[in-house]
Amino acid sequence: MPRQIALLRGINLGARNRVSMPELRSLLEGHGYEDVRTLVQSGNIVLSSAKRPATLERDLEHQIAEGCGVSSKVVVRTRDELADVIARDPFGEEAGDFKRYQVTFLSAEPDPEIVRAIEARDLAPEKVVFSGREAYAWHPGGMQKSALGRLLTDRRLGVTATARNWNTVTKLLELADEG
Repeated sequence: MPRQIALLRGINLGARNRVSMPELRSLLEGHGYEDVRTLVQSGNIVLSSAKRPATLERDLEHQIAEGCGVSSKVVVRTRDELADVIARDPFGEEAGDFKRYQVTFLSAEPDPEIVRAIEARDLAPEKVVFSGREAYAWHPGGMQKSALGRLLTDRRLGVTATARNWNTVTKLLELADEG
């Protein structure tokens, strides 16, 4: 059965939208998903399911809302799609601090005019590269005061967006390959 990665947006940030990872794994196993694994507390799930990614996104949103009482958008990538995200890394050695290097996973490709407007902004030393349904963002000064980070949001992009740092992205692929 195909391995898929589900990225939940906006859970376990401070006191808001708290979800226990053991309870989440149990909930999903109860819905028939196999080899359910989670990574850290920020809503990273690796599981096996024959469902198409778009169907899985909708089902997980509903199941998590019903079972955990938390409304969260979900973005899904297959194991091979996640491997491709890593292979397309536009920054390579330049983004050496992987905590400051993020991939924003998007539910769909954003409007090309929005992408051009963001890419045209002078955000130096920050950098962004849009590639399909991902935006790769290098934040050398960190995320706290990132002008770029404020542009890579659902509201600005017009699609669901959820970001993960490079360490998490690569660990999710490793976890998918273990299953």
